[in-house]
Amino acid sequence: MPTRSTGTITQDWEPVVLHKSRPKAQDLRNPKAVNQALRSGAEVQTVKKFDAGSNRKPGPGINARKLEEGTEPAALERVAVEVRQAIQKARLEKKMSQAELAKQINERPQVVQEYENGKAQPNQAVLAKMERVLGVKLRGKIGK
Repeated sequence: MPTRSTGTITQDWEPVVLHKSRPKAQDLRNPKAVNQALRSGAEVQTVKKFDAGSNRKPGPGINARKLEEGTEPAALERVAVEVRQAIQKARLEKKMSQAELAKQINERPQVVQEYENGKAQPNQAVLAKMERVLGVKLRGKIGK
């Protein structure tokens, strides 16, 4: 015969509760699960995604544009007409091309072209180099 332990035998009468695992988020988004929840009367939350379905980036808001306009000048200063004409006249008198002048002042030819077309913002260092090479005063006329 089997031997028994000498201790007292007790039973555990505590209830055992088994919990179902929560459904995964992917299962909740499943169309079948959503339809079943709607049929059973359960609450279904729908959230529209921000900018859903559009393929464009939102521009800066009105407030950002106002702030930017308020802190920056409306138009940047450009090379004056008198200075443009003086550069062209002096360069042509010395029979130089824009590329040759650019090479002598150690700048790109595009810089000289922008100065002569009036698209460049005046830079005192570049104007000083042009004055030295061309032999013409340019910087006194920018203040007008």
